[in-house]
Amino acid sequence: MTSVDRTAYPRFGRVVSGRELSEAFTPTDAEAEWARTKTQDQQHLLALVVWLKSYQRLGYFPKVEDAPLLVVRHVRDILGLGEDVALKRAAVRSAKRHREFVRKRMKVVYDGAGVRKVAEEAIRRAVLTKDNPADLINVALEELVRARCELPGYTTLDAMASTIRTEVNNGFYQSVAGRLGAGAKARLARMLVVDPISRRSEFDRLKDVAQAASLGKFKQRLELLEGIDAIGPTEVWLDGVPPGKIAHFAGEARVTYVADMKKITNEEKRLTLIVCFVHAVRTSVRDDVVTMFCKRMAAIHKKGRERLDALREAHRAESERLLGVFGDVLSMVREATAPEEEASAESNGDASVEGLAPDTREVAERAGRWVLKTLEKAGGVETVAAAHEAVSAHHGNNYLPLLEQYYGPHRAALFTLVNAITLESTSADRSVIDAVEFLRALRGAKVCAGAADGRAGGRGRATGHGDAVDRHRRLRLGDVEEDPAGQAQAGVRVLEPGGGAAVWGHRGGGAGVLRQPARTADVLAGV
Repeated sequence: MTSVDRTAYPRFGRVVSGRELSEAFTPTDAEAEWARTKTQDQQHLLALVVWLKSYQRLGYFPKVEDAPLLVVRHVRDILGLGEDVALKRAAVRSAKRHREFVRKRMKVVYDGAGVRKVAEEAIRRAVLTKDNPADLINVALEELVRARCELPGYTTLDAMASTIRTEVNNGFYQSVAGRLGAGAKARLARMLVVDPISRRSEFDRLKDVAQAASLGKFKQRLELLEGIDAIGPTEVWLDGVPPGKIAHFAGEARVTYVADMKKITNEEKRLTLIVCFVHAVRTSVRDDVVTMFCKRMAAIHKKGRERLDALREAHRAESERLLGVFGDVLSMVREATAPEEEASAESNGDASVEGLAPDTREVAERAGRWVLKTLEKAGGVETVAAAHEAVSAHHGNNYLPLLEQYYGPHRAALFTLVNAITLESTSADRSVIDAVEFLRALRGAKVCAGAADGRAGGRGRATGHGDAVDRHRRLRLGDVEEDPAGQAQAGVRVLEPGGGAAVWGHRGGGAGVLRQPARTADVLAGV
């Protein structure tokens, strides 16, 4: 029996406040006069008025002994009765007559069968989405109050809710068990087998919660998701079962030990509880792996930013040296081009300055000699050029090229995640989903940005995946830059960890890259 304390069934409070006495249990002069016309002695007068005020407060006729003594004293004082007048249970006929008086004054027609019908219909509608008996009783109470019906006894509502709940749940048990084949039933039964070594069953291991979002734990969670998916199509088995019922059945299974689960004699119920629990765990594990995925992406990006900061710090001295060299070059050029009263002319008719006026040719030659001399002091042109390339490679805040070394160990796990979940676009734009499909198609491909023979105008191709590349190009993820020399690019297929998954390419010998790669972080994080 469901505890009445868990329901909204109206009752007398343990403590009745003075305000409640004044507002709810104080009879008016008209009510007192009406009661005196219906009774012949003081005891019946007290009983009738107490029942009238109790019905107005509770919506039903309580037992006489349930009325608080404080309420009885208050009503007695208002009626002007002596303290020797006690509230006692009236005879059966008198009690029936008192109830009829109150119903007539409250304009209520008692219809026991009609009241039970209203309550039953309300419970049957609610039981499809609710399973807690207290919730079912509260729904019935709400409907009875709305229909201005006299509330039945609490035990009547409790028995009705329990009977209807059992009937509906048995229907769900039979429906789910009927969709299970012999193999599925055997697979679910094996989940309750306890391993003699670990002393745990597969059913118990499904109750383990996700741990820290390390790469190892992430892979273990993905393996768990693959194992749950291999159990069977739980969404098909639970077709037609309301989500509220699934959640309640899963919660019941979660708090049930394996030994207690085996004691459930109703096989259909036992199988349904296991299926609902597996379905709920399957959903929660998907949420876990996506959350862990987002955390791993954040960690990878953090490492990339830290690596970029470290490289900047390491190249700071070199950057300052190159700026000094550049300042020296500017100083030399400024001195060489400054007007002189007596400039030494060293005109030799060099082809590099052909066509210039003699004074201009002399200035250019002098500036060139001084610039080359400055660069030689700095280590030579090749040394300065190499230093410039090393420093300029990390200019700006673009740390994405540095992520590959941290992303590599995650690649297989992330592809497993993408294959295990279903991406749905929240808008009409499907470019991100198409990009993920492109990545799946080219997971093991080798992409070339141009023909090895140097033909101009050639487009990037993936061996055996030309259609996928063409489809990817239509996604407007960016144009492919061709190497002017037509050099081939090998090994280009990476799921860029740029906030989730983006398309990018290695450049081998100056080959093509993708401009403005599309990101899938928002989609993957919202799954």
